[in-house]
Amino acid sequence: MRSSAGLRLLREHASGRSPAARRLAAWSALEAVPVFASGLLLATAIDQGFLPRKPLVGLAWLAVLAVLYALGALGTRQVYPSLAALVEPLRDSLITDVVTASLRRMIDDEPSGGAGVSQVTEQVEAVRALLATAIRNMRQLLSAGVAALLGLVLLSPLLALVITVFVLLGAAVFAAFLHIQIGRYRAVIRHAEDIGETAAAVVQGVRDVVVCAAEDRAAQAVAGAIDAQAEALRAFARSRLLRLPVLTLGVHVPLLALLAMSPWLIAHHHLTAGQAAGGVSYLITALQPAFVVLVDAGGTLLLSLAVVLGRLAEVCARPAGAPEAKVTIVPTSHDVAAEHVTFAYSPHAEPVFTDLSLRIAAGAHLAVVGPSGVGKSTLASLLTGHLEPQKGDIRLGGVRLARVGAERLRRTITLIPQEAYVFAATLRENLVYLRPQATTADLERAVDAVGLRETVDRLGGYDAEIPPGGGPLSQGERQLITLVRAHLSAAAVVILDEATCHLHPAAEARAERALAARGGTLIVIAHRISSAQRADQVLLIDGPRPMLGTHETLLRHSPLYAELVGHWRS
Repeated sequence: MRSSAGLRLLREHASGRSPAARRLAAWSALEAVPVFASGLLLATAIDQGFLPRKPLVGLAWLAVLAVLYALGALGTRQVYPSLAALVEPLRDSLITDVVTASLRRMIDDEPSGGAGVSQVTEQVEAVRALLATAIRNMRQLLSAGVAALLGLVLLSPLLALVITVFVLLGAAVFAAFLHIQIGRYRAVIRHAEDIGETAAAVVQGVRDVVVCAAEDRAAQAVAGAIDAQAEALRAFARSRLLRLPVLTLGVHVPLLALLAMSPWLIAHHHLTAGQAAGGVSYLITALQPAFVVLVDAGGTLLLSLAVVLGRLAEVCARPAGAPEAKVTIVPTSHDVAAEHVTFAYSPHAEPVFTDLSLRIAAGAHLAVVGPSGVGKSTLASLLTGHLEPQKGDIRLGGVRLARVGAERLRRTITLIPQEAYVFAATLRENLVYLRPQATTADLERAVDAVGLRETVDRLGGYDAEIPPGGGPLSQGERQLITLVRAHLSAAAVVILDEATCHLHPAAEARAERALAARGGTLIVIAHRISSAQRADQVLLIDGPRPMLGTHETLLRHSPLYAELVGHWRS
């Protein structure tokens, strides 16, 4: 089923390439002319020239063969431009299709089955290389092999019958075991994708992995995926041993039989010496290379091509009955809600949250506090849609985040992480990154409100160039730049994930008040207790069921919160 889907995908993208295919076939036929004539001309040269002691006649026939080989070389020279004209446009069409499908699945929040954009583009490049090599080699099978069999029929029908029987036996053995190789190579592809998925999950959650001291578990997960692929590769390598009996049946047995029976066949006038030599020539110079191509191309190239095309067909396919595009819904408000959310990083891990329900009204100022590693950054990732809960929903204005649409969601919710991202460009370009149309007046207001004026003056204005890595900027200054970005943005919800940890308390207070006063919702993953005291509400995370209240109510009713406050104040 997968192979047929891959063939359909290949036919779809190969449509319209008929002129290039016809040119390739024509030049391949010309290339096969000397192969077809080689055994016949060699037999004629021996029987009519060298055996009757007419060496000039024999040499003349061999000269004709040399001319035909020169003509075949002309065909070989023209094969490669025709091959490029067939394969390269097909690659461009295919890569457009699979990248579009992969991005569509990511936007629609559909599982991609490991086919991330980088992986599928690598697989398309593999298709290009495999297809070009397979066509080049299969031409040898078709042109040289068919030409040799036709030459054998004209040379000696008896030889053609015997050799064809053995060739068909070898091909039958090869076909019988091909499905085993297909299954094993498909496992190799699947495990390669598993490695990418597992490694990507670890990299994306590396901060939580470190905080939870789960480095060994993460390493074991990646190592398990690598070991699984290594075992799949070993199983596939073992299946390659079947090429030995195939080559033996298809080439070696008929060659040995011909050599062994030639004296008897010549003595009883069933063959001439020239015909026997021509038959050996067809076997050694044409059929044997063609059969090796069949085993190698079929067992490696065509096999790999079929599996990778099948995988790409899965990426491009849409589920039966699925709409062409998921309809997005525009939220009518900007309140954020978690409804009975349960989230864990793996099926076997303890849940970070269990049945969490939380509503953050539009325009609210919320601080999130709790011990280190308890899940505060995980909550931020859930509220922004970077992580998806196993149960329950995260909603924006009553709409599930998946239905809001990725582009609108990123414009509506801005997450400022602890690691301040400053890129090599002007200070102005860094500040207006989330609002490119901002004016200088907008910049001035945001810079003064957040507290970046001293840095702007020190650097020499907004057109100052920031070198790669931030150059002279301190960690606190880099965080202030990202906070000005958030202040300038049109986002209705701003989430600070310890984004002020490098600021001193007075600068932190000024930046948070500025972001709260700009309008919209402000959610602060608190670095100091003062952030909680400034907030309208405080969310205390202590285990899978957090507690929500004001600073005063939590101080009265939560021993843990009182302990955290005492620890921070000390």
